[in-house]
Amino acid sequence: MTQKDSTAAPYYARHIFFCLNERKNGEACCAQHRAQESFERCKKLVKEAGLAGPGQVRVNKAGCLDRCAAGPVAVVYPEGVWYSYVDEQDIDEIVESHLKNGKVVERLLTPPHLGR
Repeated sequence: MTQKDSTAAPYYARHIFFCLNERKNGEACCAQHRAQESFERCKKLVKEAGLAGPGQVRVNKAGCLDRCAAGPVAVVYPEGVWYSYVDEQDIDEIVESHLKNGKVVERLLTPPHLGR
């Protein structure tokens, strides 16, 4: 089996990337909104739920995802679903609904027009 074999199952079913970028010049950034804590909570919840590992979910750190105006943000692949979250309950809902059950959390979707 090669990397280009389209019948192969992906190594991870889903990836969630959290922007943890910190701007030193005072511009808005996800790090100002407790993004690191949200990343750590998501990683913990995914592990506790038994969702972590090959064939399942991978929680990753990311640098700037260029959606600063909507921050803090996270994106789930392969769906390409962008989330803007505020608190621990939002992270809990993303894990339970999307990462565990495949159901997008509509109320947390990042407005498509918001970029940097």
